[in-house]
Amino acid sequence: MQGSLLQLDQVSVKLGAQQVLKNINLTILPGQHWAITGESGSGKSVLVHTLTGRHFYSGHIHAAFGTPETFHHQIIVVEQQHRFKDLTNRSDFYYQQRFNSFDAERTATVAQLLSEYISSENQTEADQWIGLLQIGRLLQEPLIQLSNGENKRLQLTIALLQHPTVLVLDNPFVGLDVNGRTILHDILGKISTTGVTLILITTPDQLSPCITHVATLDHGVLTSAVPIDQYVAPKAVALSLPVEAALAAMAGMQETDFEMAIRMNNVSIAYDGKHILQNINWEVKRGERWSVSGPNGAGKSTLLSLITGDNPQAYANEIYLFDKRRGSGESIWDIKRKTGYVSPEMHLYFDYTATCFQAIASGLFDTIGLFRLLTPEQEALVNQWISLMQLEAKAHHGLTRLSAGEQRLTLLARALIKHPALLILDEPCQGLDAAHTQLFRNLVDAICAQSPTTLVYVSHYKEELPSCVDKFLALDKGQGTVTGV
Repeated sequence: MQGSLLQLDQVSVKLGAQQVLKNINLTILPGQHWAITGESGSGKSVLVHTLTGRHFYSGHIHAAFGTPETFHHQIIVVEQQHRFKDLTNRSDFYYQQRFNSFDAERTATVAQLLSEYISSENQTEADQWIGLLQIGRLLQEPLIQLSNGENKRLQLTIALLQHPTVLVLDNPFVGLDVNGRTILHDILGKISTTGVTLILITTPDQLSPCITHVATLDHGVLTSAVPIDQYVAPKAVALSLPVEAALAAMAGMQETDFEMAIRMNNVSIAYDGKHILQNINWEVKRGERWSVSGPNGAGKSTLLSLITGDNPQAYANEIYLFDKRRGSGESIWDIKRKTGYVSPEMHLYFDYTATCFQAIASGLFDTIGLFRLLTPEQEALVNQWISLMQLEAKAHHGLTRLSAGEQRLTLLARALIKHPALLILDEPCQGLDAAHTQLFRNLVDAICAQSPTTLVYVSHYKEELPSCVDKFLALDKGQGTVTGV
């Protein structure tokens, strides 16, 4: 313990009957900055949340700061996903809310949230962090309308204003475009020089230059903890895809009696005079496979919300879905019935009281949660998808007991289970390790090779795109450029 900042001796954690961490021994010295890597479900988030006092554990944790009862208050975690409260101190947002201007007004602004952490005594310090993290121009923005990168920088500002000794970031680069990742790497480098110890839960390909040591977890066991110049990233283990089983689970595709899945004519969207989309002209024919790309804040989420029935401004524009103009009598449920959808917003606002089984089954009925009994055939179909996603051991666990990657696999199965005519995948591989990302790419390619599924795929990573994608819509500052047609 002498000379160390933080030391774990034989730390083990059980969640329910499941052993999540097994005899972890780790020493962090002053001046070191650590990355924690490992496959989805390996225990990374549980490890850092144990440091903050969230989980009971056996073994010992020693800290050179605070007392044994209080040191965990000086370890602040910036979560991968974060939900802010509204002006009535409620956090029960729904994922369409950012597109409804009236409801968005219920949310606090950046300045209002920061005022809870800023006083006359720390105003100078706060101004320094606000400048470093490029928050100044966002002060009057509603929280719910921040982009991923903006949201991440705000979370960092709030964490730093709490004067942490140890600052933990859970997958901080998830959802950020190339520029956003570059900015965050630079910011972390500057933070690392201020005396704050950084711990990053991240992937081997996103190790910030400030990182000095890397720890690797595998099924709850610490398999290595080495200086970064000795670290060798493990090769991704290829996961086999039972293609026949996957296609069997997709049997009974919905009717595809339409020629044009999506058509937009001069579509424009604005909030309070701020243009989000400008004169978008885009056609997606039945069976086409599209990529939608663009930097954070380019309008991608707003574009998709017009398709999924979640944005009321669709009615003020000329938009056709499945050959029918929006507002001509179809209901949102008519649209959702033909559409499979997963997105970071859906992940954030999903009903976390559901089990893995219930969440997947809810995709049969387009509900956020399961509210009816299943037929034996439907129950068998859900179990097929649980098996395909390799979630058998977690089938009846609540979503809160699943890792972020396992939660994402659950929601992917939910989107696919009804074999929709239109499949919209918005950053679907967020939180997945390299092996599960490749497995999912293979699954999407197998589905598209054997069926006329229409695909719209959004990702900041070109290497993540399924090989079936051959048409591209690039958004930048609300304007679109089409290639591959």
